[in-house]
Amino acid sequence: MIQYEAVVIGSSAGGIKALTSVLSALPAEFPLPIIIVQHLHPHSDSYLAHILGSKCELQVKQADEKETIQKGVVYIAPPNYHLLIEDDYTFSLTIDAPVNFARPAVDVLFETAIYAYQNKIIGIILTGANSDGGKGAEYIKDAGGYMIVQDPKTAEAEAMPRAAIAATEVDKILPIEQVGPYLLQIVNRSIRLNSAH
Repeated sequence: MIQYEAVVIGSSAGGIKALTSVLSALPAEFPLPIIIVQHLHPHSDSYLAHILGSKCELQVKQADEKETIQKGVVYIAPPNYHLLIEDDYTFSLTIDAPVNFARPAVDVLFETAIYAYQNKIIGIILTGANSDGGKGAEYIKDAGGYMIVQDPKTAEAEAMPRAAIAATEVDKILPIEQVGPYLLQIVNRSIRLNSAH
């Protein structure tokens, strides 16, 4: 089994509640970085990191330009910037044109995550009202990574989960309350199996 090295999450409409559900299920010693694109108003402040940080045991912060990605930290893409992962495991922020009408765009994060982590990546698509993340889900699956999608029936906005499910053969479709516990389970299992070799 692959030993995973990072988790990338995309969400939009209804995402704050969905992200809170996922992150609150994870322990303080969760061993991987979690990198999130949540569509935000271009002029919103960094309140999202504060809200999510108050609801979970992990450190949550806004991603900074050239910052080195650390295990066990949750990073949020800043409003109005695409968040890219470089192959030296640092972040880049760009103001390139919106993708799927979104900046930050989930597809941009997921595609660049593959350059850095190849198949050692877990992607998660949560609630959202557009098709952003569909291409990203496809990129991750094509690279051999693992893809979890929120069951559209439990999403406040079904379009994003549906786009991901339509784009590729995802590994798991789960109601929102099961996403966090399941993520923890597969990460722990990948570490256990790899340390046994």
